[in-house]
Amino acid sequence: MQRLAELPTPTPHYDALIVGAGPSGSSCAYWLARAGWSVLLIEKKHFPREKTCGDGLTPRSVFQLQAMGLEDQLIAHGHRYEGLRAFGFGASLEMKWPEHPTFPNYGYTITRFNLDGLVAETARNHGATVLNYAEVVGLLEPGDPSPTKLRAAAGVVVRDTETGDLREIKGRYVIVADGQNSRLGRELGTERNRSWPMGMALRGYYASERHDEGWIDSHLDIRDTTGAVVPGYGWIFPLGDGRVNVGVGLLSTGGAWKGVNTTKLQEYFVAQVGEAWGLNESTSLGAPTGGRLPMGLAIGPRVGVNTLVIGDAAGTINPFNGEGIAYGYETGRLAAGVVAEALVTRRPEALELYDERLDQAYRDYYRVARAFVRLISQPQILSVCVGAGLRIAPLMNELLAVMANLMRNDQRGPAEVGYRALVRLTKVLPDQVFDLLLGDATREPARLSA
Repeated sequence: MQRLAELPTPTPHYDALIVGAGPSGSSCAYWLARAGWSVLLIEKKHFPREKTCGDGLTPRSVFQLQAMGLEDQLIAHGHRYEGLRAFGFGASLEMKWPEHPTFPNYGYTITRFNLDGLVAETARNHGATVLNYAEVVGLLEPGDPSPTKLRAAAGVVVRDTETGDLREIKGRYVIVADGQNSRLGRELGTERNRSWPMGMALRGYYASERHDEGWIDSHLDIRDTTGAVVPGYGWIFPLGDGRVNVGVGLLSTGGAWKGVNTTKLQEYFVAQVGEAWGLNESTSLGAPTGGRLPMGLAIGPRVGVNTLVIGDAAGTINPFNGEGIAYGYETGRLAAGVVAEALVTRRPEALELYDERLDQAYRDYYRVARAFVRLISQPQILSVCVGAGLRIAPLMNELLAVMANLMRNDQRGPAEVGYRALVRLTKVLPDQVFDLLLGDATREPARLSA
């Protein structure tokens, strides 16, 4: 991987400039470089680097990493697990990942410290140029703003984060993959739909003798210090290396959780599960870190004349479960496909296919997910559904398939039938009707504090 000063002079004109080397950016770089296009992948930090995340890979993520030839690296650096162990309202249930004709029936846990560098290095090995210590500080020749499309850009201005040196780099297409708080996305013209779900998560690492268990734990009835149920869940993900990843995630729907302090909630959750897992101040490996999670394609527009926004910068996180890594890899791959079409045909209009393919892949699913989030944001509904559901194993196994987006196209089992019924319902009842039914139409989204 290179520094800015190591680029050739004069600076090459790249087919694609990709800003951000997380899951979506590195995936996009890999698929474009593998197809033979000249790609510059720009990363502000240096690998390996810390990244706040739950560190859990579902079967969807594993499938994408398999396609990039990286499962051997997951075996070497990660920890395989078989399914989810759910707890809530006095009940618990172990659920294995379902059998599926496309996706594996297992997942891995691996820190982003290890994972992101592996994918970026694979992109480099297939021909991409990867810049480290390089921050994009501006656009070259940005086009006029549009209410429905991103600005155009002839390239980017890059600054070496250590020396301060600046360099202009041009490219035919600019792909923004700089994460959930995308400064470059906002410069291009993106905005978040504030009526859609926003999550917030906080996680920390602890040493634990149970670090190599074969399940990831999800606690669905996390409570504040008064004992009141709050919207979201707590997790414990064994990493297999002596550590566990422990965190809490919250949703910003409904006014009942305004002012929730996630740091205090994390402390209280650790106290609740601490004895069982050996979690305390002496086993803590550092202060927790967190961030906000725009969900369900809440950020747009995502397409410009020669620009695209992908991954967390486009709000692609799954509202059902807070999963973002799989959708980063997937949207990076989708973006690579449409950019390659535009390059082959010399028709920038091919970028419009990106939105079409996102809709095909996620529109109905995320619509159902947003409705689901609104429902479970009501404590009464959450307690009844979780408390009863965890005592009915077949029902919860089908729900796991829906929440992890692992329904099958080759059969019509309960999960598939139930999901299709929910899709039909959400198409009949607009978002505003769900809000009215739940009494939330006039409420502001909850404000979450760290």
